[in-house]
Amino acid sequence: MLQRLLNILGWLGTALVFVAVVIRWLKPEWAQYAIWIAWGGLGGVLLYTVGQWREIATMFTRRQARQGALASSSVLIVLGILIAVNYISSQQNKRFDLTANKQHSLSDQTVQLLRDLEEPVKFLAFDRPTGLDRFRTVLAEYQYHSDQVQVELIDPAARPLQAREYDVTQYSTIILEYQNRRERVNSDLEPDLTNALIKVMSPTQKKVYFVQGHGEKSLTESDQSGYSTIVSTLERDNYLVESIALAQNQEVPDDASVLIIAGPTTDLFDLEIDLLRRYLNSGGHVLMLLDPPNVGESSTTPGIESLLREWAIDTGSNIVVDSGTLGQLVGAGPDTPVAASYPSHIITERFNLLTAYPLAQSVEPMTGHPNGYFPQTIVETSGSSWAESNISELLENGEGIFNEDEGDQAGPVSIAVVISANAPDAVAIEQATQENQENSSDEIADESQTPETRIVVFGDSDFIANGTLSIQGNSDLFMNSVSWLAQQENLISIRPRQAAERRLTMTAGQQSIMLFITLGVPLVLFATAIYTWSRRR
Repeated sequence: MLQRLLNILGWLGTALVFVAVVIRWLKPEWAQYAIWIAWGGLGGVLLYTVGQWREIATMFTRRQARQGALASSSVLIVLGILIAVNYISSQQNKRFDLTANKQHSLSDQTVQLLRDLEEPVKFLAFDRPTGLDRFRTVLAEYQYHSDQVQVELIDPAARPLQAREYDVTQYSTIILEYQNRRERVNSDLEPDLTNALIKVMSPTQKKVYFVQGHGEKSLTESDQSGYSTIVSTLERDNYLVESIALAQNQEVPDDASVLIIAGPTTDLFDLEIDLLRRYLNSGGHVLMLLDPPNVGESSTTPGIESLLREWAIDTGSNIVVDSGTLGQLVGAGPDTPVAASYPSHIITERFNLLTAYPLAQSVEPMTGHPNGYFPQTIVETSGSSWAESNISELLENGEGIFNEDEGDQAGPVSIAVVISANAPDAVAIEQATQENQENSSDEIADESQTPETRIVVFGDSDFIANGTLSIQGNSDLFMNSVSWLAQQENLISIRPRQAAERRLTMTAGQQSIMLFITLGVPLVLFATAIYTWSRRR
């Protein structure tokens, strides 16, 4: 009777283990039940084995059994080594992405955001069981970079109450939940997921104003010179973009995180210059994208350039020319200087992409400024470039000749400068407050609370236009500058990219070579085989 019961336990245990394996493969969401079923099955098999101890002991007294035991032990040792290696690899996991654009790896921006998580963030993926595997693969990358990422895969048909709780009405929906805030995305692409992560981590939108009214670039036009693409990029990073005419306002709006002046073809009015000066003196953040002057003019925007000199930033009346070969990599000519290295600054930290600037002028930091400002270059061209002062000759001939006697400046040439300093008006107010409180016991405000003026100036406004924004690092460098000005340093990084379409383009000669390799070589081998066969006969 006991033997029959043990036999039943043995077969039942085996069946339970098999059922547990099937559940793990076909119903991953039932994994918690599969574990208990597997333990139950193993317990049944173990009881059956213990009940057969006499037969097992008798079997091991035979010579064949001893040899089998030795072989089994060897197999167990190998299995143990494999298990140990897998365990170590799971604890010390390292992945390598060998694709050209790292399409199987998360971008620097996404990784930085995940590292900045202070509390757990939930990714709840709602889809059919066949579609959940796709989300599992993508979200596993997010879990790999942060222990704060929690992933839950949900079939709305099997769990309708949870789908109703999160107001899920369609498949392929991901809900991000962080600090009682939620964001919804209907995509498994990294740019969309990271955009939702930015929004759920920073619910308050920073506002970016583009100055209009002086021939600046259009924010809505989708042609080569328009800014519609970069505006969409700003909005994806959770910025609210608006245009503003300074002449119609008494001051820059209080909610302005960044004020951008992009490619003005005429100068600002004196009233606007004064308004801009007050904004900077009180701790404003401004990004200027200026272009070289027209032929025969020393300057197109003298008022803006005079204001920049107050902050120790000097713009040159020239066009930067680059005779090197870097421009060929991005399909650019000598009038489009290319930058490959960048002086150290938080904006360019770990930045290793090429950027190109069509028709750029030099922008340089001034030394020995009376106010003690210390601006810094963040972009400079290669050593094969120079700043051409004879603009008319350059535009007529399409190429320039370096001539130091005519005022040309040898490269590397600085074409982007930043400066940060305590706001002058805020410092004056603070000093007056300190004087009034000399005999008071009240604490004086800490110096770190003083508003900081931040300025970034590029000598080109076309590098973020629709036609050139596809060049490797143009978009990232601009967005890093905006993030620094908006005091969102956690967003400074290389951003996610869509999978690039890669094509192989060959010349007629290369096509002939490939045709010979793919057809000629096999035919030669086949003919050789026929000849050898015929000789042997």
